[in-house]
Formats: sequence, structure tokens, C-alpha cells
Amino acid sequence: MFTQEQIQKFNGIETPFYYYDKKVLDDTLQTIQQELAKHSGYHLHYAIKANANIDVLKEIQKMGFGVDAVSGGEIQQALNAGFDASKIVYAGVGKADWEINLGLDAGIFCFNVESEPELQIINELAAAKGKVARVAFRINPNVGAHTHANITTGLAENKFGIAMEDMELAIKEAQELPNVEFIGLHFHIGSQILEMDDFVALSNRINELQDRLEKQGVVVKNINVGGGLGIYYTDPDGKPVPDFGKYFDTYAQNLKLREGQQLHCELGRAVVGQMGSLITKVLYVKQCHIKQFAIVDAGMSDLIRPALYDAHHEIQNLSSTEAEETYDVVGPICESSDVFGKDEKLPKCHRGDIIALRSAGAYGEIMACQYNCRKLPKGYLF
Repeated sequence: MFTQEQIQKFNGIETPFYYYDKKVLDDTLQTIQQELAKHSGYHLHYAIKANANIDVLKEIQKMGFGVDAVSGGEIQQALNAGFDASKIVYAGVGKADWEINLGLDAGIFCFNVESEPELQIINELAAAKGKVARVAFRINPNVGAHTHANITTGLAENKFGIAMEDMELAIKEAQELPNVEFIGLHFHIGSQILEMDDFVALSNRINELQDRLEKQGVVVKNINVGGGLGIYYTDPDGKPVPDFGKYFDTYAQNLKLREGQQLHCELGRAVVGQMGSLITKVLYVKQCHIKQFAIVDAGMSDLIRPALYDAHHEIQNLSSTEAEETYDVVGPICESSDVFGKDEKLPKCHRGDIIALRSAGAYGEIMACQYNCRKLPKGYLF
């Protein structure tokens, strides 16, 4: 819930903008740190693609966590925020040469390799610099996740990772190349996962693959299970901090780590999702014969998730305490998909009312664009 003091601060900022609640972020980070401490050899790499706001990153960096990057730009932003390069992992199916070189020059922890051609290029670029690149192979485990089809990544049909059937061949090739060092296996089955059974299934598959490798004398130092833990979009006030204890315990109880083996995870949405809200204002209330529209100054260019994923964010009118009425909450973009919510029950809306779109700390500001030549929204942490 928003305090009157917070709402007063909103009045002095140009809308639309992203508000990041520092207390929610601090509570989330402290919970993660406490739960991680219960498990020896567990490491968190924050998935920077969820939110790369520099002020947010600096708070996460203070906790000693690492970063999961999927572009050279994300590596550079992590370095700008003060993250230790030795805690940065870099994944992605299409790493450009300059991005690989940036990772090599910075001395990142490892490259999560997703194809045999990529392995060859990393070896060549590392050789040109007289370096040895640490690599983990992203294996596609063919494990489905209970989530939106656009954000599942662990099925055989997806573009990500190396097929399980090719795992041994890829490892053998890496062991023969002079400028790469094979240090682990990487997995990621999708995002916004709330059913722990999906992570149990992943654990079982990793156990099978490890057994296969051990029979061939292959030792794996690091297991990276990716991320995926979701948030409760329907209850941002009741459940502001995800159940990290249950998440880490699921792996502790089901994943058979070998002695000395390190576990890495790459949480993003769960770290920053609930701290953020997109703050917008009502421009017009439009009455039609069958509909009533609250037209706000934020659009799909500021928060694309509803248009892209059919996602729903809780919508709150922070200015009105009048009786509720029914609205379609829409933006100004010239697209029929520029809709944040249909048939929303909100206190009676007026021009100038402050509207909050909740649970927008992840994949909000970072995915904003300038469609219709609109300005990019700014993000504020306080």
C-alpha cells in the first residue's frame, strides 16, 4: 500500500514514471541473503535483464551478489554499477564478437555457451588475447514450465541451449580446445514459475545427466539452474517478497549435488518485480454507450507486458476514495492492444488522478521504447 507521504512525492514528478520502493527491495534482498546462507555453495547472479536501473543495481551489488547478463550492454551496466566481474555469467544464443571480447577483457566468471559454433568463436577470440575462457554449456533439458508460451525456454523446440543428445560431444570438444576451460552445466526452463514441481522436474533431469557424465569420468564443478521464480501479480501488498526459502529448499531436497559442487541461480523478476509500480495520470474519462474508459498518459511503450504477454498488473487509483465504477484502463498509443485492464473496478476516476500499475519492477522500464516518438519513462528509487 502507498502512504500519503509517497503519494505527495509522486505529485512533483512528471508522469509516467517508475517508482521503486526501496523498503520492498531491501526486504527482498535481505530475505534472499538469509535463505542463501542456509545452503553451502549456493550463489545468486541477479538477472539484469529484469531491471537495469543503475540505482537499483547499486543496491543489489551492495549485497555481494553477482549478475547474469545476456548482452554486452548488460555486462557493461553491471560493471558500471560496481559488480565484481568474477561474479558475472554471460548467456545468450547470439553473442557478438565485441560482446565476447568485452567479457574476456573484464574477466567474467564464465560464458554460458549455447552452440558448438559459439564455442569455436570464443576459443578463437580468447586465443587472440592469450586468454583462457571459462565456459559452461547451456543444456536444453526438454522440461516444460507452467508459464506463458512466450517465456518458456527449456523445451526441445526452443532456440536456447544445446540438445541433451549433444552434451558429451560438446564437452569433449571443449576439453580439446586450448583456450577454453569447461567448468559447468547451465539450465533455464522459463520465467514466472510458481509451481515448485517445475524445479523438481529440472532437478531430476540434471541428476540423470550428471549420472551419465560420471559414468564417463566427467567432473562438473558448477551447476547453474537458471532462474524462473515468479511473483504474485494479483497480490502485491499481501505477498511483496517471494518464498525464496521454498525455492532454495526445493533444490536442496531434490538436486543431488556432488561433493564440492557449486550451485548457481539467476533470479531476476523475483528480486525486483514487486518493488516497482508504473505511476501514471488520468488524462480523460471517456463515456461510451457500452464502455467507460480511463485514458491514462502511460502506454504500451512504457509497459509492454499486457500487450505482449496478455499480462495483468493490479491497477489502483491513488487519488480517489469515491464509490467504485467500471473502466477499461487504456493508454494513448495508436494501437488497439494499448490496454492495461478491461472492466476494472476502480474508485471513480477524474482527470489528474494518480494511477498505479503494480508489480512492474521487472520487465517494465527496461523494455520501454519510444514508439510514437514518446519519451522514455524514468525510474526513481526511494
